[in-house]
Amino acid sequence: QVQLVESGGGLVQPGGSLRLSCAASGISFSIVAVNWYRQAPGKQRELVATITVGRTTTYASSVKGRFTISRDNAKNTAYLQMNDLKPEDTAIYYCNANFAKQPYWSQGTQVTVSS
Repeated sequence: QVQLVESGGGLVQPGGSLRLSCAASGISFSIVAVNWYRQAPGKQRELVATITVGRTTTYASSVKGRFTISRDNAKNTAYLQMNDLKPEDTAIYYCNANFAKQPYWSQGTQVTVSS
């Protein structure tokens, strides 16, 4: 079975950093794009970052310059490095990949940015 297991969330102060990890089983990340989404309380789900098979990256304007998406295909893991965190970044974060027309999602992890 395909499974995406996410880790790395937590509570940080404004200006702090976190790195989220998304480890895949049952699928090779080397052949799929990986996305990071987030959903804040009362808000719609937002696409935060994408990395393609060719390692082209895109970011939401709200995080560009602060967040970095990457992938390590040998470890079958994708990452979201989050720097200079702001209270507005508080949300549940999810990783996502699509394979054979099927979306796969991680369980989500809470990121809270507060002083």
